[in-house]
Amino acid sequence: MGNLLENKTGIIFGALDERSIAWKVAQKAHENGAKFILTNAPIALRMGKINELAEKCGTEVIPADATSMDDLNTLFEQSQEKLGGKLDFVLHSIGMSPNVRKNKGYTDLNHDWYLKTLDISALSFHKTMQVAYKQDAMNDWGSILGLSYIAAQEAYPFYSDMADAKAALESIARSFGYHFGIKNKVRVNTISQSPTVTSAGSGIAGFDKFFDFANEMSPLGNADAESCADYCLTLFSDLTRYVTMQNLYHDGGYSTTGISGKIMEKWDK
Repeated sequence: MGNLLENKTGIIFGALDERSIAWKVAQKAHENGAKFILTNAPIALRMGKINELAEKCGTEVIPADATSMDDLNTLFEQSQEKLGGKLDFVLHSIGMSPNVRKNKGYTDLNHDWYLKTLDISALSFHKTMQVAYKQDAMNDWGSILGLSYIAAQEAYPFYSDMADAKAALESIARSFGYHFGIKNKVRVNTISQSPTVTSAGSGIAGFDKFFDFANEMSPLGNADAESCADYCLTLFSDLTRYVTMQNLYHDGGYSTTGISGKIMEKWDK
């Protein structure tokens, strides 16, 4: 692509290590001419390698808890100062469930943890956009993108309360997408990605088995993190100026495949 995002600026949430989708997006955005600020929660900064990524991309990291309005206000103010004006894109690549981490099934949730799941994984998307909206931080025809999963529409028992969070995330994208579109043509979309080998995805019980199942169900196979990053870049670019309020499947055809030949073969006797 080369210069798909030349002269564009943004904020990328959620890069942790080389396996994360946000990390791949940052690398490719840099290669395609974008300038951006990296951000993650303070605890994630201690766990990951985001400073290494920032050095490679010629940028810096501004710590921010995406559930804190104060942190988000500071993040957007400082990002605009450092990048020289309003932003063209924002990637929200944030998701965490204490219930999933502690293997709490959907019928036995800790509801205090459930509220944290919703706040971190869904409401933070609304908070991020509310801050950007009120600060008038986005350029006309900008693009805001969140990462979702098909469990928002269908039952995936192992995904526990994260399924509810992703459903809320997609609804927020539609609702805020309307208001941001009216305001100054800013697009808001979500990508429903294949199961992907990341730090977050790999922490889900039974992930390996489901990864293999989805790969055999999908005509093209599972989409990897690098391919998802390519897709993100197209949605940040001017090539998709009229795409908004959509949940876009990036899953090798999994979401519209009823059954595959490979799966059928496993039942042959």
